Amino acid sequence: MRRATGALTTAALLTGLLAFPGSAAAGTKPQPGRQTYTGVIDGAEFKVETPERWNGTLLIFSHPYYPAGMPVFPPGHGNRDDSQTWLLEQGYALAASDFKGRTGFVVKEAVEDQIGVLGWFEDHVGKPRRTVATGSSGGGAISLLLAERYPRRIDGVLAMCAPIDLYGQLNQSLDINFALKMLLAPDADIDLVRAKDPAESVRRLQAVLAEAAETRAGRARIALASSFGNVTGWNSAHDPMPGSVEDQARALAQLHQFGTIGVFGAVGQADLAEHAGGNPSYNVGVDYRRQLAKSDQQDFVRKAYRDAGLDLDKDLARLAAAPRISPDPAAKRWMQRYAVLRGTTPSPVVTLHNTVDVAVADHEHWYAGQVREHGDPGRVRQLFAERATHCAFSVAEEAVALRTLLTRIETGSWPSTDPARLNGAAAALGETWSKVFDFAAGGDAVRPPAFTAFRPNPLLRPSR
Repeated sequence: MRRATGALTTAALLTGLLAFPGSAAAGTKPQPGRQTYTGVIDGAEFKVETPERWNGTLLIFSHPYYPAGMPVFPPGHGNRDDSQTWLLEQGYALAASDFKGRTGFVVKEAVEDQIGVLGWFEDHVGKPRRTVATGSSGGGAISLLLAERYPRRIDGVLAMCAPIDLYGQLNQSLDINFALKMLLAPDADIDLVRAKDPAESVRRLQAVLAEAAETRAGRARIALASSFGNVTGWNSAHDPMPGSVEDQARALAQLHQFGTIGVFGAVGQADLAEHAGGNPSYNVGVDYRRQLAKSDQQDFVRKAYRDAGLDLDKDLARLAAAPRISPDPAAKRWMQRYAVLRGTTPSPVVTLHNTVDVAVADHEHWYAGQVREHGDPGRVRQLFAERATHCAFSVAEEAVALRTLLTRIETGSWPSTDPARLNGAAAALGETWSKVFDFAAGGDAVRPPAFTAFRPNPLLRPSR
């Protein structure tokens, strides 16, 4: 493995040399053909892969949000581990920063670090004919931010499974956690923001949720809390949607244990506040009765309450009377500045989303609205896979989405995005590239391509 260090500044060069003894000095020309380069630019590790025969396209991949405590591993280059293999075989060059700080809400840092890697690539490997920003989950939102902030450096964007309105996603997670606490354990010592002991608050709310999932009343209230984020009780990329209220509520509890509480609960909010200079999350002015009326989960909630013999109006009144959480104004402004897209579409964009995801497909509805107001809808194609759980795409589906984008970049016109055509193109790549990961079961399985026509609902708590 070859190592090289980006030299954007003298400090960056020194950092890279100290971090990787034996790294090549700035200006060293890499060898042609298949190579791997690693180094550090301004405190952020990066990794570049070049194929045997480069086709002139560089893909800059932004990794997902990593919560604190995630194990350290080299920067990845696609939605799946085997995405890199297919992409290199097709001749794409790959680059990625691990971002300064690596874990937590490092959105501001990520944008600058990715541009740093692009500069290193141009200086040490060559000028790409086209540069595409890609990313999955939170990295999908970062790839869109990257194109908006540096419109002359990015030729197109592939954003996969992205909570595109990052601020809206965090506030929706707060809504769910707020409802879980107030409905299941209103007197418990559980902080949602500005926590005295964030880890303990997370542990206590997770314990409350686990206990509630064992009773009909608890499951009904889990359903109600979930409706405020429009989250569906289906958490398997391999199995069909559960048919019963109990099984759907248990799936919701599983989603919230890891994601809504474990990632975006008190620990995640504390990390967010550290970056934003205060707490930006809030639910002041939120009418949860109105939120339920707008949710596509309201029929499920009403059925769960009928089955449990509970009074839904009484629980909604309890939420209405509960004290609200206010933001710190400066932190709210920070979020609007660094984490909220405008939808300007300076270059073509393809998004890819599962129809069911805890990072709900409603983000696509929000983004389309922003593009209508600030950008060019003709530059955007939104693709959907009829499947549940987060980022559950095969390499074949990722490849078809990428080829759709590249056709638009190269020809100025979109190819057909009819689901039947997309599914045929993905199936033609074969079963080797048709594996889909299931977060619920924790394993891979071959699944047929699942592109579908889909119209997402409005995002219930948009940032604007």
